[in-house]
Amino acid sequence: MTKVKHAKSSLRRKKKIFKTVKGQVGSRSKLLKTAKEAARKALIANYIGRKKKKGDFRSLWITRVTAACRAEGTSYSKFMAGLKKAEIELNRKMLAEMAVTDPQAFRELIEKVKA
Repeated sequence: MTKVKHAKSSLRRKKKIFKTVKGQVGSRSKLLKTAKEAARKALIANYIGRKKKKGDFRSLWITRVTAACRAEGTSYSKFMAGLKKAEIELNRKMLAEMAVTDPQAFRELIEKVKA
């Protein structure tokens, strides 16, 4: 009788790893050791990407608000300083949304800040 070393569980483990690296090129999707490394690095990249996404969106919102402010003849920094002085608490996401979807309300907000 032949000796079996954890056949079912190790096969299941290997299948799980190969499934995660399915789209990888070359030996990264064929060999177990390289596939494990590829999977580990992919998870690290995913984690970093989730953190980076927050900063990317913030800079997008700032760019949109800046463009809307420039169209009205003021700078982003003066606009944000005016908002603080007027004690208007709107985050950059909402300001960017307002600048894109409702320019009239954004103009009124700029007038309140200037006054």
